Amino acid sequence: MPAGENVEDCDLCEAAKITHWFHEDDVCWIAECEICDTPMVVWRWHGIDPSVDDLAHMHAELARVSALVFDDHYVDDNMRNIPDHYHAHARPSGGFFGRGHRRDK
Repeated sequence: MPAGENVEDCDLCEAAKITHWFHEDDVCWIAECEICDTPMVVWRWHGIDPSVDDLAHMHAELARVSALVFDDHYVDDNMRNIPDHYHAHARPSGGFFGRGHRRDK
């Protein structure tokens, strides 16, 4: 997949606003994951190899957003369900799902 392109049948390329969105810009968007109730950053482009600069930007924005939600977090970029589009979750320290760990609930 050439850089800067998306594919038609990818849920993350579609970027449907079905949960709360915390952030969006020309590199990424961050929304509440509908499965695990944690902030999830998604690269705007289909693929798994963002540039070093894009990756740093995404992780910095994810850290900023997760500070609003959790007392402390770690980045989980194991792309379990959608392995061909870069995304990462901010998981609460000591947990995997956001339920029971969130400050804003």
